[in-house]
Amino acid sequence: MHYRDPLRLPNVSIKWNRRHNASSTHPSAVEVYITYNGKVKIFSTGLCLLPSEWNKGRVTGRVDALQLNQYLDQLLIDIWKVINKMVEEKRINIFAIPIRLKKLRVSDIDLFEFMRKRAEIRCYGKADDSIERYNRFLRRFKDWGKITSLNDLTEKNVIELDKYLIEKKMVAKSRWNNWHRFLNSFIMDAIDEGYIQKNPYRWVNIDRGDENTGIDNYLTSEELRQLSEAQMPSDRLERVRDVFVFQCHTCLAYKDLKDFKSSDIENVDGHQLYRGKRGKSGIEFTIPLLPKALEILAKYDSQLPVISNVKYNKYVKEVAEAAGIKKKLTTHWARHTGATMLLNAGVPMQVVSKVCGHSSTKMTERVYAKLLDKTVIEAVQKVEDKI
Repeated sequence: MHYRDPLRLPNVSIKWNRRHNASSTHPSAVEVYITYNGKVKIFSTGLCLLPSEWNKGRVTGRVDALQLNQYLDQLLIDIWKVINKMVEEKRINIFAIPIRLKKLRVSDIDLFEFMRKRAEIRCYGKADDSIERYNRFLRRFKDWGKITSLNDLTEKNVIELDKYLIEKKMVAKSRWNNWHRFLNSFIMDAIDEGYIQKNPYRWVNIDRGDENTGIDNYLTSEELRQLSEAQMPSDRLERVRDVFVFQCHTCLAYKDLKDFKSSDIENVDGHQLYRGKRGKSGIEFTIPLLPKALEILAKYDSQLPVISNVKYNKYVKEVAEAAGIKKKLTTHWARHTGATMLLNAGVPMQVVSKVCGHSSTKMTERVYAKLLDKTVIEAVQKVEDKI
């Protein structure tokens, strides 16, 4: 009686033009061909060559022939590493070789170098402040240092990252927008490249924060007046203060503030109107320019001294401190402040929606209704206090 050794080694080879469809103008695939116990597994090497570019199992007649042959040699070495590991495990499954091959090769990829290269592509054509957000994430993520390879991109480690950010007292919206959102984008790139098979964010429920988070971040009328009239300690902060006040009186988001052109101002029945489309959504807005906004425009010869969003957010906090306001301002506070002023002045919701460039009044109501309720309560409370 003859017994077949179940762990005899598979036969591995590289084949070209298996389908016999190549011609002088039509390339054919170079494939890995593995046979074992009467079974066959074939998968692509990623190369397609013309007849003149393949001879006796080697790439030839190309300027990159040396590199391609080195690639194929390394591929065979890696395949045998996988097979040898299967031998140690006492079970050879040739159909699992491609998946295990990817896992083996992923461990050789520098995660940070991969993320850096992907960031260069993702940042192409973006504004300086957007590029800085990517760079800031990469610096902080590398400093954290708990995820260093593509194999570390697991549900467990995503949860560990979230716990770390919670310990740093970061709110949910900030954790998602400044950390998880960026990491998730690189994970999707790795999936597209075939380096990893699944996205851990699909199974991990990361709190992205309430859509209304931050609507309480606005200045009252008294605080805005205090900010507008405060003496700034430097010309730099005075310019930042003026831009912020202009933003409060126009409800412009930063992107639209940066794109502001005085040439788009129209005179309609004696009123100055500024029309445009939101850079974020492309939705049209119409803004009547209030006297304070026109005053600031005149001060700077209709050329607003807008700086990068990163520096703007940094300096506006110094402006608040100089004005004696104990609130950590950001550029988006100005938009909320402007919308709140209009609503509390009795301007109809549909008008505020048009000024803000919202797609519908429902969006305006969803974002500002809670805030409006709060200011109404505060107003009534003042009346009660007087009574």
